[in-house]
Amino acid sequence: MMIRIANFLVAACFAVSGAANAAETVVVELFTSQGCSSCPPADRILSDLADEQDVIALSYHVDYWDYLGWKDQFASPEFTNRQRSYARAKGERTIYTPQVVVGGVDHAVGSRGMSIAKLVRRHSEAPMPISVRLQRHGDSVSIVGSARGAVPEVVVQIVTFTPSATVDIKRGENAGRTMNYRNIVRSMKRIGTWNGQGNFSSSVNLGGNTPVAVLFQARNGGAILGAAQLR
Repeated sequence: MMIRIANFLVAACFAVSGAANAAETVVVELFTSQGCSSCPPADRILSDLADEQDVIALSYHVDYWDYLGWKDQFASPEFTNRQRSYARAKGERTIYTPQVVVGGVDHAVGSRGMSIAKLVRRHSEAPMPISVRLQRHGDSVSIVGSARGAVPEVVVQIVTFTPSATVDIKRGENAGRTMNYRNIVRSMKRIGTWNGQGNFSSSVNLGGNTPVAVLFQARNGGAILGAAQLR
């Protein structure tokens, strides 16, 4: 019942925000694990957010729960390192699952739908400092970034993700469960840095029609100042 209530609040949040004005793109990053018994509710919330037009919902599977008896096939130390960089930026010593980071700056427990909805709504009402345009050309994606004012130097990253997958978990805390995951991050690649002068322009060959998100993010786990996706 609580999950259904939380999901309703997420949907209501967007309905209210959208009625007032066009929502800005909001990046929601979930750090999760197939070996974490507390993660399935957060995975479901992330799944609902993935259907929202103005949300880039990304699921990063971390590897530090693999010792519990089930190796998460989507996990990568790179994603764990990304979560650690967010913790360092906040002055925190520990990381946990499920954790959500909204806009690169606001942290929440990933199963707390009301808290996440409030954060997403707040970010949707704040203009992004960088406008990002993506276009697909065969196997390549062209990226153009334009600053709407003065911005700090940013790191430009391209993220590839799998839209959905179903996993039968055989061992560990979630043994016997069949889990559905959405927007599963498979890789992150740093394209370069940009100081906000002129336009940022680049093209990346992905070798296929892969869903991607591009993030313009302040250094050292800072705020995401611009983002776009191609599903």
